[in-house]
Amino acid sequence: MFGGPGRLEPAAKPIKPPQGGGLATTTGSAWPDGKGKVYRATGRVLFTLPAGNYICSASVATDQRSDISVVLTAGHCAFDQGTHTFATNWMFIPEFDTRDTYDCTVAVYGCWTADRLVVHAGFANQTGFTQTATLYDWAFAVVDTNGATSAQLDATVGSFPIDFRSYATGTPVAAFGYPAGGKYSGNNDLIYCNGGLGTDPWNLGRTYKLSCDMTGGSSGGPWLTGFDASGNSGTLASVNSYTYSGIVAMHGPKFNSATAATWTEAVGNGTGDTIVP
Repeated sequence: MFGGPGRLEPAAKPIKPPQGGGLATTTGSAWPDGKGKVYRATGRVLFTLPAGNYICSASVATDQRSDISVVLTAGHCAFDQGTHTFATNWMFIPEFDTRDTYDCTVAVYGCWTADRLVVHAGFANQTGFTQTATLYDWAFAVVDTNGATSAQLDATVGSFPIDFRSYATGTPVAAFGYPAGGKYSGNNDLIYCNGGLGTDPWNLGRTYKLSCDMTGGSSGGPWLTGFDASGNSGTLASVNSYTYSGIVAMHGPKFNSATAATWTEAVGNGTGDTIVP
């Protein structure tokens, strides 16, 4: 496990049962309501793991298929390493901010359920959320035309292209998500952070670091390079993955050939949940 400050904390949020360019640097601000494609194509995720129900964040990635859409999120929002099982009841609600509801009949674009989940063995084969697991903390959910209309998800809300190369220190990046812990407890706003990329010294520089105060629930939210203030431009370059207690920073994996292999499986003709070797 990690040395260094605090405890490594994946930025997912358990649900308790009832009882870019042109933007100012920010470590956490509410994105303006209704502004741009990022508002529509980023959403909240609900899913079930053996330990209970959780929430995360996710975004729609651009693919070349006419019969499916692909949603990018974090690996720990799709797979439980302790039991080596995939999440169930995985559901994506785009533009969650507008209605703030889990009622699929009321949500702006309805709810979109995963037909299959795809993760990489580098994440799935770890015994827990280890240093190695953070290097592979991405997942893709393949969804059919099962939202509020019979249209495709990406045709309905838009999507962002994905890139599988790493970026240099200082590259401007905007991160988005729906945090719901700590200072954001009870929050349903789409939150963003904007600044220059760094790397995590406690992870030997092998993952990204961004000054950001987002908390649990933001996991899987997109990191966009080339993002502008219109909210319409940008390329998916990473996802919210983990934080350390006591440090105002979010960390994310560096996309690479293993990410590309996971993507290729997701956009292929495979069936069922898949661990990519």
